[in-house]
Amino acid sequence: MFDIFKRRAKEAPPATADGDFAAIQPSDARATSVEPIASSESTAVTVTASEPPLRPAPTWRDRLKSGLGLSREKLAGALTGVFRRRTLDEQALEELESALLTADVGIDATAFLLEDLRARHRRCVTDSDPRSLLRDALIDLLEPLEKDLAIASQRPFVIMLAGVNGAGKTTSIGKLAKWLQEKGYSVLLAAGDTFRAAAREQLAVWGERNNVQVIQQSGGDPAAVMFDAIAAATARGIDVVLADTAGRLPTQGHLMDELRKVKRVLCKARAGAPDEIILVLDANTGQNGLAQVRAFDAAVGLTGLIVTKLDGTAKGGVLAAIARQHPIPLRFIGVGEGVDDLHPFVASEFVEALLPEAETA
Repeated sequence: MFDIFKRRAKEAPPATADGDFAAIQPSDARATSVEPIASSESTAVTVTASEPPLRPAPTWRDRLKSGLGLSREKLAGALTGVFRRRTLDEQALEELESALLTADVGIDATAFLLEDLRARHRRCVTDSDPRSLLRDALIDLLEPLEKDLAIASQRPFVIMLAGVNGAGKTTSIGKLAKWLQEKGYSVLLAAGDTFRAAAREQLAVWGERNNVQVIQQSGGDPAAVMFDAIAAATARGIDVVLADTAGRLPTQGHLMDELRKVKRVLCKARAGAPDEIILVLDANTGQNGLAQVRAFDAAVGLTGLIVTKLDGTAKGGVLAAIARQHPIPLRFIGVGEGVDDLHPFVASEFVEALLPEAETA
């Protein structure tokens, strides 16, 4: 009996200073051993939860490649057979012709590219890669459009923007204002679409978002708004005035006459203005965009283009048609709704996103 009590006493936990038994450590494989603390002072241990690393924001090249996905799929998909054979025989050229027309490159630009490819192929000493030849031909065709927007010393520098309804003109003005601010320029917006309240409200929202002044009035003469905007910009020392105009179709003669009037008034308000006349094109219009370029250029003399909504269309090849038939400097392209989704056009970047080197890209 006494042996039993002695054995139980040995197995019992040691008593604390208060006379209570210390807590029994449960037998658990997940329990960790506790290292003895050398110092008699208590040590606080802070445990912080590990946070997942922040994913870097997509670069412009990433956004452009993603935005041109529909155009790339249509073009590259149609060219699969051509790229697999890696030779430019007549059958391959026929397939290439069909693919380019499907991507809305247009008849004239397609014929030009095919003839250019034949010449490049003949100059090759060894077998050439059709994909590489096509990329080089497209870059050479589009590079003449690659001209940066340069803000001259005249103040205020006046940029007049035109386009049909729904092309994304007002949104492009807001994005362009942001781009100019990042370059260090002060900006003022002129709401020249006086008859459409929604356009004025949208421009006011962009002005508030970018902390930019907006000159506007309800109804009245759009040309008067332009005159007031130039006067205000001159008095306030503003660098750049972005002049919005009412959306119109090229076939609407009276509205095109109004556009000419706006141009004349801007010139009266500041000699030599406007410094830039930019047409905003919706890429979804495809070959119709080429007709718009011709009509607006004939009416007011375009100095540049902005092509929007390339992320929602498979007709990105229309840039090749413009470059071939009516080349106007392509100042910016847009591939999304974000304020940073408007970027100066670079031919090599565009072709890389439209037709990557690797077929799996």
